[in-house]
Amino acid sequence: MSGIIFLGTRDLDGIREFYVEDLEMEVWLEQAECAILKHGNLLLGFCKREEPDTQGIITLFFNDKEEVDRYYSRFSGSSEGPPKYNERYRIYHFFAKDPEGRRLEFQKFMHDIPEI
Repeated sequence: MSGIIFLGTRDLDGIREFYVEDLEMEVWLEQAECAILKHGNLLLGFCKREEPDTQGIITLFFNDKEEVDRYYSRFSGSSEGPPKYNERYRIYHFFAKDPEGRRLEFQKFMHDIPEI
């Protein structure tokens, strides 16, 4: 099974640009008032709506800590703090926000995980 998470946005063009330019996603498919973006096994769909969907967390995970640090250097101005180790979940991570206030988590699992 495959899937897409769809979220409403007031500014489809701006959100598309942010996720493509700043998060290095690619446009996978354009539909009417929606753009579906892809990176690895992640598909996010953004559709033009009167109100943005901003609940929950979009978690992006990486194969090494250096990638988390690289994104932190890019988003340090909008982050909730520097990357740190979370002992409970055994992850190295930090949080930031996208232009409409969606919470983004950038993380590296610090233990073995199953292959996707």
